[in-house]
Amino acid sequence: MKLFLDTANLQEIKDVVSWGILDGVTTNPTLCSKENIPFEDLVKQICRLVPGPVSVECVSTKAEDIVAEARKLSLLAPNVVIKIPINIEGLKATKILSAEGIKVNMTLIFSPSQALLAAKAGAAYVSPFIGRLDDISHHGMELVEEIVTIFENYNLEAEVIVASVRHPGHVVEAALLGAHITTMPYSVMEKLVRHPLTDIGIERFLQDWQKVTHK
Repeated sequence: MKLFLDTANLQEIKDVVSWGILDGVTTNPTLCSKENIPFEDLVKQICRLVPGPVSVECVSTKAEDIVAEARKLSLLAPNVVIKIPINIEGLKATKILSAEGIKVNMTLIFSPSQALLAAKAGAAYVSPFIGRLDDISHHGMELVEEIVTIFENYNLEAEVIVASVRHPGHVVEAALLGAHITTMPYSVMEKLVRHPLTDIGIERFLQDWQKVTHK
């Protein structure tokens, strides 16, 4: 399973790139608004750092405007993926953009039917938001399981990006269900590495090393 970082912060991206495990980045208007860098410059800098796809979201609401905005965004870097919310106008735009070879990540997916339509329209990625479903007492991972099953049933090419991830358990569940990608904030990525027994083991080994006789 590929691991994406859900951030627009350059330092967070640089840090995780140095670990050697980062496959891509997802951004959104909220994340970009937190960075004091002009939007286009920010996207270009992120794309230079990241070895894989970088999702950049359109804010237009009509299909023709989404297409025009997406074409401009795709020129910022070769690894830009256009992020479009699922709705009728978004589907229209996705069909046009995918035919032009521009990859689309259809986002804000909350039902298997939305994911199916996104894939049929030509989206390269679909992003179910599991944490937001958990917030309203619906088990978000059930949605991931349904989408993965449907895509496997019909050999649909779109990859499933499990989004709105809140903790490492979400990442493990997504991997067990066969999701292609999980995108997560830096805090969750860091927690994936850590375990209290590992910390205890390292501390004990270092303490015992001090007792080893050296020449």
